[in-house]
Amino acid sequence: MAESVVGILIIQLSTLLSQEITLLGGLKSDVQFIKDELESMKAFLREAEAKEDNSELRVWLKQVREVAYDTEDVLDDFTFHFARGYMDGFYGKVGKIYNSIKNLKARHQISLEIKEIKARFGEISERQRRYLSQYGTQERGFSSSRQANADFDTRAQSLFIEEAQLVGIDKPKAELISKILDDHSQLKVVSVKGMGGLGKTTLVKKVYDDAAVKKQFQSHAWITVSQTFQFSDIIKNLIQQLYNEIRRPVPRRVESMDDIMLIEFVRDFLRERRYILVLDDVWSIDAWEAIKCVLPDCTTASRVVLTTRIADVASASCLGSLDFVYKMEPLSDKESWTLFCNRTFQSNDCPPNLEEVAKKLLKKCEGLPLAIVAIGGVLALKDNEKTHEWEMILHGFGGEADGGGKLDRIKRVLLLSYNDLPHYLKSCLLYLSIYPEDYPIGVDDILLKWIALGFVEEKERITSTDIAMSYMKELINRSLIQVKSTWTDGKLITCGLHDFLREIIVSKSKEQDFTPVATRYYTRWPEKVRHLAIHNFTENPQEFSSLKCLRSVVIFGYEDPLTTTILSKFLSGDPKMLKVLDLDGAELDNIPKHVFKLFHLKYLNLNGTGVKIIPKSIGKLQNLEVIDLRGTNVTELPVEILNLRKLRSLLLGGLGDYSNDYAVWGCKCPLGIGKLICLEELYGIEADSDKIVREVGNLTQLRLLVITKLRREDGKELLSSLSRLTNLRELAISCIKEDETLDLQHSVFPKLGFLTRLCLKGRLERVPQWVTSLQSLRTLLLFNSRLREDENVIGSLGHLPNLIALGLHGAYEGETICFKVGGFQKLQRLELMQLKRLTWVRVEEESVPSLRSLQLGDCKLMQELPSGIQNLTRLQFLRFLDMSDKLMHKVQNLDKQSVDYQTISHIPQVFTGHWINGRWEGKFL
Repeated sequence: MAESVVGILIIQLSTLLSQEITLLGGLKSDVQFIKDELESMKAFLREAEAKEDNSELRVWLKQVREVAYDTEDVLDDFTFHFARGYMDGFYGKVGKIYNSIKNLKARHQISLEIKEIKARFGEISERQRRYLSQYGTQERGFSSSRQANADFDTRAQSLFIEEAQLVGIDKPKAELISKILDDHSQLKVVSVKGMGGLGKTTLVKKVYDDAAVKKQFQSHAWITVSQTFQFSDIIKNLIQQLYNEIRRPVPRRVESMDDIMLIEFVRDFLRERRYILVLDDVWSIDAWEAIKCVLPDCTTASRVVLTTRIADVASASCLGSLDFVYKMEPLSDKESWTLFCNRTFQSNDCPPNLEEVAKKLLKKCEGLPLAIVAIGGVLALKDNEKTHEWEMILHGFGGEADGGGKLDRIKRVLLLSYNDLPHYLKSCLLYLSIYPEDYPIGVDDILLKWIALGFVEEKERITSTDIAMSYMKELINRSLIQVKSTWTDGKLITCGLHDFLREIIVSKSKEQDFTPVATRYYTRWPEKVRHLAIHNFTENPQEFSSLKCLRSVVIFGYEDPLTTTILSKFLSGDPKMLKVLDLDGAELDNIPKHVFKLFHLKYLNLNGTGVKIIPKSIGKLQNLEVIDLRGTNVTELPVEILNLRKLRSLLLGGLGDYSNDYAVWGCKCPLGIGKLICLEELYGIEADSDKIVREVGNLTQLRLLVITKLRREDGKELLSSLSRLTNLRELAISCIKEDETLDLQHSVFPKLGFLTRLCLKGRLERVPQWVTSLQSLRTLLLFNSRLREDENVIGSLGHLPNLIALGLHGAYEGETICFKVGGFQKLQRLELMQLKRLTWVRVEEESVPSLRSLQLGDCKLMQELPSGIQNLTRLQFLRFLDMSDKLMHKVQNLDKQSVDYQTISHIPQVFTGHWINGRWEGKFL
């Protein structure tokens, strides 16, 4: 963590030195000294953090972390006093004079603080030099011998588990063996990927030892690569195994060979042999590329099997047409229960008095075999009659409740992945500790928070949003973050952490005073708390202090209502460094004036609050980048919003996904909105004049635009604006009233090459030609379009090459829909809803070949199943919602011998339902 803090601070210092050099004055040399000291110790920090069992280094790391945090505080205080803008005119000049006098004292104080920090860095650097001579330096991937031995012990145990003790291994073992023993003569790579603890090594060992596999190959070798691998050691180990197998001594000259000679030696040995080589625990593409050089590309039907936690390594090793990547999945609930009972009770049965608590404990393991075995080993020592002992394990989960550190094995395995992270990802991952257990973490939201808190490094010609998303994908790629939900087109919606990993992250966060969590049972936090999460807010005024170092506050749930008065008390603790304030769902009727004193504030979430008015004071928040006002009662923004020139996300109006209701309500924005040229997201702006529509065209960085209350006469102006928004990824347009026409068919032809999602709400005379040219479009939703049958709607949309999801909601007034051969080649999800005149749907053979989900709803004139539905061979989900009584009765009462049953018998899930009390209720067939 110290490495991560220092990395972020170096960037901040570099920015200060390059942009605010005139303001620094005589402090420049001291700031430069601090930056140089940080850069010199950064390389050692990673090695020191790997030696976490060394008490001296642990103390030193804490000192580095604390002085880095103190430096960040001083820099932010400096920016607060000296790098803020002022209004124009007479009052602006008076403000500058007043503040220049006021800030003389502040400059003197900051100067003293920087010199004190400089002295502290000198002392810390001296200790570093002493530790360097004492412990030496090693390459990246260094770990203490104790940690390395622990890792080896864990991996060695995985190699010697009896197959009878394993659960859920038969199917994956058979699949891997079939891939290994196929009759292709070329060299083939089979890669097994998945998070630590899933049993990759155990599975591959059982495959490797299988008699059918053994007899198929002349040479066999198993190499554990790991994070600490040395190329020459790996190759010499391989040579030793190959010669042991033929019962001959390794030639003496091997010991003195350099890397190139070793490569040639192994290639010559294997060239005419059929071999199987296992590379266990590969952590980097570089490691794979190095070892790959040793393998001769001959036609002896040899095989390489590789295990890795990192998806990119698996993909990079399997670039050939015959290569195969196997994704290791967690155990099913049934398999998990069997393994748990076998491990805990040495039988398949659980005592009835323990069943409830056992299932709660098992849920936390989330199908991870290593976690199940570890927790089972702890519980096997407990008295089965004493339920309270099991309850203690449940409530102390992830801590030391087992009393003997028996869960350390799973912790060590998962910590390997955390310790391998580059510094810029460690802060991002640790920040996820703010979220409650099993909480669905909104991907878009967490990216905005990472950016606001400075965790995302800026790069030239790449937006912070893209960099933050690359961080998210890298953490997913490393099996540290789990994808919880996505849109049909693949866009991430929510993510989460495995419970065991979350406990480790929470523990590290507390240990380093990074993100304490306050609950109704625990309301205290450290004096210099930087990130505060409050789960189920409870009023506790005596604790509303010690907030001077606070950078973020996020509240999840409210035991007591968070009113404007209570929030004012909280903010009276003077959190002037605050950058993130997330008050989602708070019972606020207005925004406390203290909020507008938060000069550093970059992220303000008021989603779902009772706020009605945004005051003029909003213009004081010059650093604000994100403001979320969705679901509030705000209907108009003040002109002062235009002062927020760093604003990147302005989220207004209706709640949630813009596809749910007919008319998304929006918010009036002042003329001049086009000056906010940093905007990337503009959600819920009302098109209340042609000038506003025209100004939207100035926001050329926009990636998401949701515009409401569009009039027919605004259509041409909107198309003109859209033609300038070449970065758009998502677009939603809603007309002013139900009978209004969206006039989007003009000679102006916007070329939105990056647009992936489009939602149109309002009448259309025809499908706009520019829509049918959207080569990147993946999701298209049409609401109330009332397109005529003679407009060939299906035919015109069927040629969109990348369309994956299509929703027609009251969008078509024809009686028939026919899906023909060649159309909708990639379509996976289709919704036909509220098509009042639709009587018949036909699916021709080999049409819509990729369809997985079909939903038919409120099409009352349809009396029969879609004709040719049996041609949809990949269909997984079929839903009938509020259809005609005849069709609903027919589907619900199908005779298994009937023709209709045979046409849908290949579909795994068929659902019929009605909209009752605000939700769909029904049954699966």
